[in-house]
Amino acid sequence: MNHGGRPVPPSMDATNMLHNHQHAGTQAPQHIHLALIEEDAEFRGAVISAFQHSPSIRITGVAATRADGLQLLEQAPADVLLVALSFPDGAGIELIRSASRLWPGCGIMVSTAFGDQPKLLECIEAGAVGYLLKDDVPSFMLEEIRNVSSGGGSINPLIARRLLTRFGGLAMHAGAALSARETHILDLITKGFTADEVARQTQMSRHTILSFIRRIYARLAVEAGAPR
Repeated sequence: MNHGGRPVPPSMDATNMLHNHQHAGTQAPQHIHLALIEEDAEFRGAVISAFQHSPSIRITGVAATRADGLQLLEQAPADVLLVALSFPDGAGIELIRSASRLWPGCGIMVSTAFGDQPKLLECIEAGAVGYLLKDDVPSFMLEEIRNVSSGGGSINPLIARRLLTRFGGLAMHAGAALSARETHILDLITKGFTADEVARQTQMSRHTILSFIRRIYARLAVEAGAPR
């Protein structure tokens, strides 16, 4: 199954995935501090279950409502924040805006059931840099969280198309417009190419491609007035 234009790896738990990387001779990563603000009890439990014993993820805070989430944001910042789009007591985008202000170094991710959710671009404008689908397997969640923690951003063809439209239709400040290379990268993604495939075509690393995406998101957030 193609998750919003992203390749899904074989199902395995996040802990085993990390052990495989370590056995291959790579250096064990530092702990990634993950905070979770999620109203969906089933998904919240799945995330906690997937990472509570992971050697690379440390869950530092969990909240189930918007009000509790705002209290969580008054505590020490996490490296990555995973937040839902909506809550019975308010909208998730307000939490994203607050996290952008209170935790400026945190990578904010949105949890959603659909990668083509129209509100995703609005979340990016508020300061989000990635998303997780609620049916992603734990190993893929780990990959995306590590990507965001290391300075990357997640994307799919629909988001790329909307970014091209948004940047093309706005009177951007000096230095905010897309470069020819950034436009080419987004254009390839709109055609359904994954980050790995774009990296091969452009002769850049996957990390470089995802870092380009993160910088594009940051400029869009600045244009929208988010504190980035």
